Amino acid sequence: MYRHRRVTLAYVTAHIAQTDPTDGAPSPAPRVDSEVGPLRTVLLHRPGAELKRLTPRNNDQLLFDGVPWVDRAQEEHDAFAEVLRGRGVEVLLLSDLLVAALHDDRARIAGIHSAVNERRLGIDLADALRSHLESIAPEQLATALMTGMTFEELPAAEGASLVRKMHHPIDFAVDPLPNLLFTRDSSVWVGDRVAITSLALPARDRETALTDLIYAYHPRFRKTGRAYGAHSAPVEGGDVLLLAPGVLAIGVGERTTPAGAESFARSALSDGLAHTVLAVPITQERATMHLDTVCTMVDRDAVVMYPAVRDNLFAFPVRSDGDGGVVVEDRAPFLEAAADAMGIAKLRVIDTGLDPVTAEREQWDDGNNTLAVGPGLVVAYERNVETNARLEDAGVEVLRISGSELGSGRGGPRCMSCPIDRAALVR
Repeated sequence: MYRHRRVTLAYVTAHIAQTDPTDGAPSPAPRVDSEVGPLRTVLLHRPGAELKRLTPRNNDQLLFDGVPWVDRAQEEHDAFAEVLRGRGVEVLLLSDLLVAALHDDRARIAGIHSAVNERRLGIDLADALRSHLESIAPEQLATALMTGMTFEELPAAEGASLVRKMHHPIDFAVDPLPNLLFTRDSSVWVGDRVAITSLALPARDRETALTDLIYAYHPRFRKTGRAYGAHSAPVEGGDVLLLAPGVLAIGVGERTTPAGAESFARSALSDGLAHTVLAVPITQERATMHLDTVCTMVDRDAVVMYPAVRDNLFAFPVRSDGDGGVVVEDRAPFLEAAADAMGIAKLRVIDTGLDPVTAEREQWDDGNNTLAVGPGLVVAYERNVETNARLEDAGVEVLRISGSELGSGRGGPRCMSCPIDRAALVR
């Protein structure tokens, strides 16, 4: 049997650290300074075969509340992308970027390293799988990295394997990544830099590895600076809101820890990407997994918010002490702290729903999880009828999309999109 050289983390890191520019015309530098600046470029992931890996037996483990009808989910996602293109937004698809990046041998090494778990497979089977993945085309490798592989899909190998024999053929040797759909979480743009986040749950471990290699090796992002260099504590993009230039809010709850929020805040403050970071405690439960499940910005001075948290949502303002450290202020009501940091008198609040029952239902159905295409222009799920009506009554234009299947992973238009470039807000 061909014995592939074992790849260690140190080997991968050394190769990633190398720079070897390739030809290609540079694109204008992306920049995101707010939640509502006119959207120019966005990263989406069209749901693919990884969703077909979901079954009633594993959907909870893979963080889905149901088993989606994949063809319909793709139709809904295509319609979402077309709504954005219809408003002049450039839509980049994660799978296309991944394939392009994997033409770089260093990206292939990093991607294969992230996928092959020697502790699970053992040395011999891991070697055989690495050799197989090294031999296939970038398109096939991208599919394997996103969709995963079962034991029956592993390449044939010489000799007996206890590992193969003791696993069911449909057990995963490489886990699928159905949550790639939610591109918001694994990377966040702050100013002209991108932060590769640290996802909290095992089902999402490898997502950031793929996102990282895209930003490292796709020619379009080769010169992009990085923010948030420490990945030891969890922080997820759904918890990060760019309330205004220089003002960040970071939810702290089920997915982002206090240590993750502090690490992100220190990085943003020291890099001059923010002057104020608001750490916002939220309930640690499925319905409120991220800050953007209870509150998103819909205009320069307006948010749509779940009324059940309106009066008990607080924030700890974090600012630089001017000497390389930070000052953590006493907690204050979130809406007041946000308005103060943004330099405005008051944030307008548009409530989810019209009554407590409707509000709870529409919050669960991602009524708060809107994507701003521009000031006063948002994409929202059509099923949140009353919340959308309230938005329109407040002067916010709503672009409605279907989400009957997309919503099975508990994520709305904001969760499914990572803004890469927004125009500056004009006062």
